[in-house]
Amino acid sequence: MTIGIVGVGLMGHGIARNVMCKGGYALGFLDHPGNQPVDELIGLGATRHDSAGSVAAASDVVILCVTGAPQVEAVVTGEGGLLAGLKPGTVIVDCSTSLPETTRRMAEIVAAAGGAYLDAPMTRTANHAHAGTLNLLVGGAAEVLDQVRPVLASFTEEVVHVGALGQGHQLKLLHNYVSIGFMTLLAEAAAHAADSGIDGRTFAEVLGAGGGASAALDRLAPYITEGDRNGLPFAISNAQKDIDYFRAMAEAAGAQTTIADGVAQAIAAPIEAGEGGAYLPELIHLFRVQAND
Repeated sequence: MTIGIVGVGLMGHGIARNVMCKGGYALGFLDHPGNQPVDELIGLGATRHDSAGSVAAASDVVILCVTGAPQVEAVVTGEGGLLAGLKPGTVIVDCSTSLPETTRRMAEIVAAAGGAYLDAPMTRTANHAHAGTLNLLVGGAAEVLDQVRPVLASFTEEVVHVGALGQGHQLKLLHNYVSIGFMTLLAEAAAHAADSGIDGRTFAEVLGAGGGASAALDRLAPYITEGDRNGLPFAISNAQKDIDYFRAMAEAAGAQTTIADGVAQAIAAPIEAGEGGAYLPELIHLFRVQAND
């Protein structure tokens, strides 16, 4: 099979290199200003395309790894989008973090054009993407998933079929709400600890030996102790997008959003101050009293 990818960012670049290096597949990608440097991919034999439609025309499986629901819709249905070149039987695997309603709508459009669609959002980080050890939460038909499992195996550690189309994105939004919520709470606590003169290492050690032990602490600890933000290269603006998607999903279902609303409010303040491009661990500095003086 020939694999296409749209979205060669921090996550997509790792996926692309493993599709070729571990999977041994031919790969084409959409040339886009948001891509990470693609010299390595070109050196491995990847083909550059100037439109998503061109990617689709050359591919048996197309992986989407874009920012969110509007970008997914534009890539699939926009001018020069995937539909313009889609071949019968092509499978689109949407690894973006998107809205379930967008997933189901795009799937209907793709099915009408003779293709198939899976939502397969990722958990874990860009480091895991580079290592080829992402986890995927897949919604859609089991037989379609079986078709593409060998491709997915090239960049994942675990692929879980979670249910019907759209349920992958539902679970991803639940996952990211919990993850971002934990890290926002921890950042607020770490900021207060630092303002109070508590040593960062001591703070991290105490939490790690008690009820604060968590993946959130593991990911923020390098910043708490060393000021290293690169343990989690995930922009605050992306965190806000994910929380807002969760809130929209929850509100549509009539579910409670009290804590999610508070997390959204906490994240909004740094973004309004022009810090949306900062990484999530940097909330610790941005929440400190002196950062607001």
